[in-house]
Amino acid sequence: MASTIFSTSSSLPTAVKGLDCNTYKPTLGNFPSSSSPAPKPLFPVVRATSDGPVKTGLSDAECEAAVAAGNVPEAPPVPPTPLAPAGTPVVPSLPLSRRPRRTRRSPALRAAFQETSISPANFVYPLFIHEGEEDTPIGAMPGCYRFGWRHGLLEEVAKARDVGVNSIVLFPKVPDALKTPTGDEAYNEYGLVPRTIRMLKDKFPGIVIYTDVALDPYSSDGHDGIVREDGVIMNDETVHQLCKQAVAQARAGADVVSPSDMMDGRVGAIRDALDGAGFQQVLIMSYTAKYASSFYGPFREALDSNPRFGDKKTYQMNPANYREALVEVHEDESEGADILLVKPGLPYLDIIRQIRDNSPLPIAAYQVSGEYSMIKAGGILKMIDEEKVMMESLLCLRRAGADIILTYFALQAARCLCGEKR
Repeated sequence: MASTIFSTSSSLPTAVKGLDCNTYKPTLGNFPSSSSPAPKPLFPVVRATSDGPVKTGLSDAECEAAVAAGNVPEAPPVPPTPLAPAGTPVVPSLPLSRRPRRTRRSPALRAAFQETSISPANFVYPLFIHEGEEDTPIGAMPGCYRFGWRHGLLEEVAKARDVGVNSIVLFPKVPDALKTPTGDEAYNEYGLVPRTIRMLKDKFPGIVIYTDVALDPYSSDGHDGIVREDGVIMNDETVHQLCKQAVAQARAGADVVSPSDMMDGRVGAIRDALDGAGFQQVLIMSYTAKYASSFYGPFREALDSNPRFGDKKTYQMNPANYREALVEVHEDESEGADILLVKPGLPYLDIIRQIRDNSPLPIAAYQVSGEYSMIKAGGILKMIDEEKVMMESLLCLRRAGADIILTYFALQAARCLCGEKR
């Protein structure tokens, strides 16, 4: 923006109408006589300077008096109308009462009217952990690792907190020797997840820890529930195990337990179990609309938790179904869920919006491993701008109605946001 520059060497005008010259004491010399030649203008043409405006020492009243007398400081000229390229047709202006492009004309205007924002506080960072000491790269998820729970995990959490990501969710790779058909290791209070929670809470007291409540990492069958000999996933018996798992996680210090199993009635049962054990303050983030999606492949590699047989279509939702999500919303709300989650994220923006429009509860979206890996692969192959696509995808999840986003991009996106702010 241009700044007014006053010349300290210029004289006042020949006459300043309406002023009492006995009381008006100009600081730049006396008035010239009526026979004197016309003085140079008091105010030269305004120029933008890096040093800021040059002050004249005139008071506000003196400046106003000079302007009132017609000695108006000159400003830069009106810029010329930009020329259209040769051959552009000359047409009358369209009779539009509204032109939405007006608010998109400049970065400042676009920022002023931006409807959706995103910050590191909106991210929950999924972290894979294992019993080893080394950090193991996950081939299908470039940039992601199974972290050693006592070493690499602490370093990664510290990095995330440095850029404002204070929420994480833990996913364990459980040794095969500890997997059983009933998944009893899930509620072992000395197991990998409870140990990790206690260590993180000791190191980072202010961190928010989400946990996964499901049997698949602990099941020798790789399913989210107990499998009957005929292949049926047993609902109520599985819920019994999940309640014990949730209580064990809460006792270790978990802030939010997240049943991802999609068993019927598990939210209410877990709420009762938590309250009965004295953990009324622990939240439940229910995987309300978890679809039987093909986007989960890289995640299952990370945890080595593929089903030993069949698929998960008898308990996860059909990707073709829209209205069914409202059935799950109604059940989870009535059973005491605190947060409702949609998984996957970007392919299910319509479901996020539907739930947002029909529930007052906070909404979470899970940008799953397949979504992450596709963006990473496109970036590696130089087919897309990875950073821009990453940020756009996260912004779209927020625009659809998600309050929080579980994303493997949490650290990278937060660094990007912090860089923009700097």
